[in-house]
Amino acid sequence: MGLFDRLRSVLGTAAEADASRDADPEDLFGMSTAYMTMQADLGYDHAGEAALCFSAVDSTDFESTVEDVTAILEAGEAETGTQSRVNVDDHGYHWVVLVDDDPEDLVTSIHFAADTFIERGYGSRLLAAVFAFDKNGPAYWVYSFRRGAYYPFAPRANRERDTGVEFKLESVLDGELTVEDDPEYWYPLWPSRAGDHPWG
Repeated sequence: MGLFDRLRSVLGTAAEADASRDADPEDLFGMSTAYMTMQADLGYDHAGEAALCFSAVDSTDFESTVEDVTAILEAGEAETGTQSRVNVDDHGYHWVVLVDDDPEDLVTSIHFAADTFIERGYGSRLLAAVFAFDKNGPAYWVYSFRRGAYYPFAPRANRERDTGVEFKLESVLDGELTVEDDPEYWYPLWPSRAGDHPWG
């Protein structure tokens, strides 16, 4: 199985049949307190970025949904200061990317975007919400919509991952976040280029 076939398997349709629980957009609000725990207990600063990953549908209604999401996020920028953009990575996955120094705004905006997709009937297209942190290297909390749970991801150079960091994050945040209990589903979201976030 190829790298991106496995991504589709883990975050996509195969995982839906093997889901540990139903995804709930309200789970995303758990990150509001997790940001504080990451900083106070573990010394991680939030990186000021988060993103929502989804797979597109070739339909005008889906395109309209994406346009509605981006239009409302752009309209809200004056109030929250949250900058947003939509981009497609090198593997064909779409991302709503958010930039803001206030983690609460990031969480709220990610929740809004996810909830809009669900309300419009495209919840099955949502793959993951990804929240970025940094402490001597990047670390992410990834929310898998198909598994209904978070998992940690700590990428390092040469497509290595720091499993020690990942298990430390799990041990501290499990209970505050709904953490995926099977590490086989802690799928790495490698960036296309070294030093980038998974969304590019």
